[in-house]
Amino acid sequence: MPSPVTLTLNGESRAFAAPADGPLSVQGLLVLLELDTRKVAVERNEEIVPRSRYAETWLTSGDSLEIVHFIGGG
Repeated sequence: MPSPVTLTLNGESRAFAAPADGPLSVQGLLVLLELDTRKVAVERNEEIVPRSRYAETWLTSGDSLEIVHFIGGG
C-alpha cells in the first residue's frame, strides 16, 4: 500500500492517499478536491503549473501548493 503524500495546501498541511496505480499528480489532487481544472490556477513550490501539464506534474511529500479559484460574476 502506497504511503500518504503530505502537502502544504494553501498554507495548511494535509495528507492525501497516494493512488494505487502510481504517484499523485496535480490533476489527481484536483479530482480528489472536486475542483474543476478549468476554474483554478495552481502554483507548486512557487512555480505556476501550466494547465496543460496538470496530468504529468507529480506531487511528492513536502511540496507546497497554492490553488486559486476563479469566480465569475459582475
